Amino acid sequence: MDASGLPNERSAAPYLFGLALALILTAVPFGLVYFGGLEPTTTLIVIAFFAVAQILVHLRFFLHIDFHSTPTENLVVMAFAIVLMCIMVGGSLWIMFDLDWRMMV
Repeated sequence: MDASGLPNERSAAPYLFGLALALILTAVPFGLVYFGGLEPTTTLIVIAFFAVAQILVHLRFFLHIDFHSTPTENLVVMAFAIVLMCIMVGGSLWIMFDLDWRMMV
């Protein structure tokens, strides 16, 4: 383990820890939708929160992006990831709302 309390980067432990986190962050939203325990709006907010958390887990444990080694390069990678997420989510929402509008006509 290193100073942050996370497993050492040179073993399989960080990947397994990241995999376990990713599975949990995937299973919880699926469970919420399947069992329907919350209101639809609250469920969407929880799913969005878990999606962002999942992205951060992937960036940290699988892409090894942190702000300790080279902060400038990691900042550029994070900014690029945020731009891509905005394009993908925004484009998907645009298409879905446009299709919804066209189907109502």
